[in-house]
Amino acid sequence: MKKVHRNDSWHLYLMLLPAVVLTAIFVYAPMGGLVMAFQDYKPYLGMTGSKWVGLDQFKFLFEYPDSVQVIWNTLRISVLKLIFGLISTLTFALLINEVRVKFVRSAVQTLVFLPHFLSWVVLGGIFIELLNPDYGLVNRLLQALGMQPIFFLGNNNWFLFTLVSSEVWKEFGYGSIIFIAALAGINPALYEAAQLDGAGKWRQMRSITLPSLLPTICVVFTLSLGQVLNAGFDQVFNLYNSLVYGKGDIIDTFVYRIGLIGGNFSFGTAIGLFKSVVGLFLIIGGYRLAYKVAGYKIF
Repeated sequence: MKKVHRNDSWHLYLMLLPAVVLTAIFVYAPMGGLVMAFQDYKPYLGMTGSKWVGLDQFKFLFEYPDSVQVIWNTLRISVLKLIFGLISTLTFALLINEVRVKFVRSAVQTLVFLPHFLSWVVLGGIFIELLNPDYGLVNRLLQALGMQPIFFLGNNNWFLFTLVSSEVWKEFGYGSIIFIAALAGINPALYEAAQLDGAGKWRQMRSITLPSLLPTICVVFTLSLGQVLNAGFDQVFNLYNSLVYGKGDIIDTFVYRIGLIGGNFSFGTAIGLFKSVVGLFLIIGGYRLAYKVAGYKIF
């Protein structure tokens, strides 16, 4: 068959041009600054005049006392968010799929989707007030039940719980969209046949729903592995403090504090580059795993 080339699509490329320009300016152009990771960068000398030190910044990264703890904190928080986030989104999708009253279903979905669109700047202020050990609503309720107040944002263990639970609460509704869409694609004839055989709801879920969702679960999980070093800078930055650095300080907040606030731009750039390279390999590995497990391909 002869291919037909259209010459009237220039306006589509014109619409794409602003996004391409913005991406080039704010994504690709700043990548030139990665050279600072291999220098002893001094702002008054610039990148052309600063001393070249090779891999010294990366050696210092692994010798720095807090580096290992920060990397471990990032992995722990990310993995916990990944596991509990996947469980919560899948559970909600299964539950909302059983609601047959359209009005109720739409209202519930709208309510649980809303937190996703709220900034952590706003939510951070709300949680700080709610979890205040002196006058916060949560601790007032605990005291009314005869319990001692808990310093959620000042205790390392409770801070980790707060990070994970608040992230799950914020994202589980929006994250369930892909599972709700997958549930809608299951052949209803399978359920009808199961009902004729006397299978109840639990049996249908175990024998039909979950096996049908397994490829989607594998894809979501494996692709999430590429983001395992992104523990949520916005959330942590707006909630953490020096009391919880032991379990709450992550790579992104560490780079911000050391690189920008501390003025050690070369060291901060080296940490960021290390994170990006590891993240790149995780993304590639995640896509390859998703292809092998669930046959997922981008194109």
